[in-house]
Amino acid sequence: MTATPKSVAGEAWFQDPALTRVLALLNADGGEARVAGGAVRNALMGLPVADVDIATTLLPQKVVERANAAGIKAVPTGIEHGTVTLVIDGHPFEVTTLRRDIETDGRHAKVAFGTDWQADAERRDLTINALYADKDGAVIDLVEGLPDIESRTVRFIGDASQRIAEDYLRILRFFRFFAYYGVGRPDADGLRASARAKEKLSTLSAERIWAETKKLLSAPDPSRALLWMRQVGVLTEILPETEKWGIDAIHGLVAAEQALGWKPDPMLRLASIVPPDAARIDAMAKRLRMSNAETGQMAGWAATPSLPDEVTDVGFDRLLYRHGPAGMVMRLKIALAGARGGADGDPIAMRKSARFSVLLKRAEGYSKPVFPLSGADIVSAGVPAGKRVGEILKLLEDFWVERNFALDRAALSARLDAMVRNSL
Repeated sequence: MTATPKSVAGEAWFQDPALTRVLALLNADGGEARVAGGAVRNALMGLPVADVDIATTLLPQKVVERANAAGIKAVPTGIEHGTVTLVIDGHPFEVTTLRRDIETDGRHAKVAFGTDWQADAERRDLTINALYADKDGAVIDLVEGLPDIESRTVRFIGDASQRIAEDYLRILRFFRFFAYYGVGRPDADGLRASARAKEKLSTLSAERIWAETKKLLSAPDPSRALLWMRQVGVLTEILPETEKWGIDAIHGLVAAEQALGWKPDPMLRLASIVPPDAARIDAMAKRLRMSNAETGQMAGWAATPSLPDEVTDVGFDRLLYRHGPAGMVMRLKIALAGARGGADGDPIAMRKSARFSVLLKRAEGYSKPVFPLSGADIVSAGVPAGKRVGEILKLLEDFWVERNFALDRAALSARLDAMVRNSL
């Protein structure tokens, strides 16, 4: 029986007038253009379509010329690699000339432009990423990607080892796309090829590795992908911190996110699979060249102490004052996820889960009280400027914290005056 031809013609994104205009422009006068990659994949899988990329037989300069003549803004975002971004009403479309690789080194590729759709498809990484849709929406499959769409199989095009040798980042892309689109067990050839080439990940830039890892950690449920990455040794290559710590917490965290409506946070997920050791976390952040914000988030979590088995609301407020709420929120979410996983039929775990929920709500709504005194007040009380000012200020702040932040400025000033008198 002949399979029914696939089409995306009825999709709302395909009927966008801006896309229609771009396809008409590039398909005129001997040119040919097709929607390529992720938009076609997601449409066939019933998933949202965000960016729409286009492949064309036209050379980049010809794309720019046609856009200029039509009054469409053309941005040479990667023109040396064949990519021009056309912008219509603020909506960008990446247009890339068909290519074939003439030289690869595992990190970069030298390409030659062409008009061969088969060669363009075969240079891509995974079968589900190499589908096209023509100007009428008909889906064109040159690499047997449609059966993989149906079975949700993430598979390299052709020889897996060869695809990986062209760009070793494809190891991480294989697991990332499995996390988003795959079911069951990952493709065996892809697993074996990834395991054999895992050491080559060290040849890639830290920025590329971290960007791909963060995308994987942002998947709706990355737990199965992480499990297979650990099984074949890939996870240890990029996150050696996980080796003796384990990734068991990730499944419970994802379950808690889904049950409690938490937005998936790749940094929280990362925290759940690495040890809260400040020195190791700092080294990891530097190795992966995380942003300042990401480094600060992970450092704040690592510096936040674990909660005592029993903590009062007042004691918890003191912890929040000393360490801030952000790291504590991360600690509590991980702890709550773990407690929820064992709460079924276990009264102790149920009580812990309930308590963590209360503390989490308190931390999320925390507003840090302002200490009423400053260094200027210490000097005004007669203490000479210098190290002693800071020491006295800290003693007073500790006194204020231990008394549950209840003392006002007048009470603290009286305490300060007594301290100054006694030191004379």
